[in-house]
Amino acid sequence: QVQFVESGGGLVQSGGSLRLSCKASNINIRIYNMAWHRQAPGKERELVASITPGDFPIPNYSDSVKGRFTISRDDAKNTVYLQMNSLKPEDTSVYYCRPPRHSPLYPKTTWGQGTQVTVSS
Repeated sequence: QVQFVESGGGLVQSGGSLRLSCKASNINIRIYNMAWHRQAPGKERELVASITPGDFPIPNYSDSVKGRFTISRDDAKNTVYLQMNSLKPEDTSVYYCRPPRHSPLYPKTTWGQGTQVTVSS
């Protein structure tokens, strides 16, 4: 079974930084788009960043995080990262790693435990 294990969350003050990691198992992610999603209490889950596969991966970001977050991947480690800078209280959410919905890999995966990010004002 394909699994994604997220880590790196925590409590940080507004303006601070965190780096999230997502380790994939039972799948080689190198040919797949990957993404980070988040869900705040009482809100729908949203995709915040995605990255294409290949030698020159192309990132894409939601407007809410553009210019502050950076997604990257290390296919040798089967891991995806999310560097989050200039964090704001509205970034407080549980962050999940999973391919985008349009990916052929998406139906073969499930949501993991996620990692909690809490930004204090």
